Amino acid sequence: MQPRAAVQQEIRGIGSIQFLPVNLFASVMGISGLSLAWREASKLFGTSTVLADIIGIIAVLIFIALSIGYISKWFLYPHKVKGEFTHPVVGNFFGTITIAILLLSSVVGVYSEKTGQAVWIIGTALAIALCFVFVTRLLNGNHEPVNKVPASLVPVVGTLDISVAGGTMPFPWAHEINLFSLAVGGTVALVYFTLILSRLIHHAPMPAGLTPSMIIMIAPFEVGFLGYTNFEQRIDQFASILFYFGLFLFIVLFFKVFKKSIPFGASWWGVSFPMAALTNAALKYALFVDSWLLIAIAAVILALLSIVVVVLFVRTMKILFNGTLLRG
Repeated sequence: MQPRAAVQQEIRGIGSIQFLPVNLFASVMGISGLSLAWREASKLFGTSTVLADIIGIIAVLIFIALSIGYISKWFLYPHKVKGEFTHPVVGNFFGTITIAILLLSSVVGVYSEKTGQAVWIIGTALAIALCFVFVTRLLNGNHEPVNKVPASLVPVVGTLDISVAGGTMPFPWAHEINLFSLAVGGTVALVYFTLILSRLIHHAPMPAGLTPSMIIMIAPFEVGFLGYTNFEQRIDQFASILFYFGLFLFIVLFFKVFKKSIPFGASWWGVSFPMAALTNAALKYALFVDSWLLIAIAAVILALLSIVVVVLFVRTMKILFNGTLLRG
């Protein structure tokens, strides 16, 4: 049995909870998205849903662990949390919490419809409130253009995820809430996307640590595709346009992001949830079109997402236990 002193030394070696990054909640989004993707894949490829179940359980457990950790940080180091929330770049990642909750509502809804609905209501309220805060903050003015990075889309995409997870909710008021989420999320995402493009084109390149977040730029289109088709319960030409532009943008950004020269950190989880959205969209679109090419594309993207999530998980565990992740 390991001596208590040795255990305490090991815990101290991992680091302090005050340095727990809020953007780590993006891991829950990516893993939840992977679970939903494998469940969708069972419809297209006839695979077992066991893998989706296992991944979904992992996503729930990670969310619980991160929630306990971040709530502890909030109580013990409230100034740290306030500093993150008001930071012009880091603050955007609070949207990962609301999106994680919305995606988990779909994960747990498979096993308990009532629980899934309750989680969706909580996620919906938080996503709308957060979007309100960030749009209000944007309109206060005096913003530095260089701070409009791809991560700025996260709180807005959270609004779009309301209809992704709740497009078929049975509540009489759910129809209007989903329509509201598509209207607000879609319009504000377009504004933010334009600001981000302007920043990327007219200003110096982003720091290396923020480069992985460029993949987030595909999220409004692929999440928009999923939200719109879930709400309409059909795939039309507008939905097809959203899907294909997101796919094109992913191919462009892939070669800019996935480079060995970019150091690994918690920010790398930012690639997982937009890729998960693309994967789910590709699987859904392939089911609709029934084209061997689209089926092949969906299979490749699903395999790529699975590899990326596994690599991110393993490398995150490595930097957690060697003390890098939670070190100031």
